[in-house]
Amino acid sequence: MRRVVGLACLALVLTLPMAAWADVIVVNQAGSVTASNAGISTIGSELKTWDSFNATPNHSLGTVSFSTGGLISGSLWTGGTFSSVGSMFDVYGVGLWAKNLTGCMPCVNPIALFTGSFTGPITWTVISHVKNNWEWTLSGAIAGMLYDGRSVTGMTTQTIYSSTAGWTAGIGHIHMGNTNITVPEPGTLGLLGTGLVGIAGMFRRKLVKS
Repeated sequence: MRRVVGLACLALVLTLPMAAWADVIVVNQAGSVTASNAGISTIGSELKTWDSFNATPNHSLGTVSFSTGGLISGSLWTGGTFSSVGSMFDVYGVGLWAKNLTGCMPCVNPIALFTGSFTGPITWTVISHVKNNWEWTLSGAIAGMLYDGRSVTGMTTQTIYSSTAGWTAGIGHIHMGNTNITVPEPGTLGLLGTGLVGIAGMFRRKLVKS
């Protein structure tokens, strides 16, 4: 019995590293934000990169939209933390490139490439303040669903800038947003499943013999 347990553990150790994960890289630029103690939300940020697809100059692949919950610590000026309650984070694709994505048949534009929300406290950090020019980062964990129905998680960091006058009015702009969406690869997860089935079979044969 000890030998069976030992072999099972070895098989599990050898199989688990095969469960590889792939990152879908999402980049967005431009667009405006509105900000208050009730939260921060986007207006018209352009999707520039989705995985291996890149927009041509002066064009976009679609849109990226997000909103946070209310400010729970700190301030809009000096940094703090926003709540994820009532938040959202959505990525929409427009064009033939999106309609032809594997697992997206049939699809009609605009295509919801990712729909989800922030999943925990959202960090708001001042990274630059020179005279009347301000720059912050908004970062947090996200979770949701891809266009093909797979549940995924990720992290996003959005760089936002504004003038003193603009931020007093609650208006800013997105310099750059970078999001990594981690997706389990079906092929390697299949290998993991095969390994676990093999382990179950080993135990079953041992029990039948005994």
